[in-house]
Amino acid sequence: MTAFDRVVGLRLLSVHQFIYELSGGRIGGHLGRTPMLLLRTTGRKTGHPRTVALLYHRDGDHYVVVGSKGGSDAPPAWLLNLNAIPDVRVQVGTTRFPAKARVASAAEQRRLWSEVTRLYPQFDRYQSQTRRLIPLVILAPIASAPRAGSGQA
Repeated sequence: MTAFDRVVGLRLLSVHQFIYELSGGRIGGHLGRTPMLLLRTTGRKTGHPRTVALLYHRDGDHYVVVGSKGGSDAPPAWLLNLNAIPDVRVQVGTTRFPAKARVASAAEQRRLWSEVTRLYPQFDRYQSQTRRLIPLVILAPIASAPRAGSGQA
């Protein structure tokens, strides 16, 4: 991937994310055939909310995202943010929910990496471009407690 490819790709992703957010998730849940989610983290330095559009893979009830930054030796900012503050918000289409984020264990990484790269082979190429291990991040939805007075037991 050239620097030009990265710049163009980042701009296209930012337009996609803008439309995804602006439409409330009615548009943008897929980029072509690729399912996309919005990950909202809290800035580790600023405390401000940060949002990024990421492709994902489902693993049971969990969502798996890839901390690749296009094969860069530096990790993406969103990964640093969730390492510091693992409580995140996820949006898949129009559905929003809180989740707990964590980097996959070594065993999970081995199992999930083959699944993710079967669907998205570019991540093998990205891994070959960097000295760091590209982590997989597991987003585990947090079950919402019933609201007081909602009539739910």
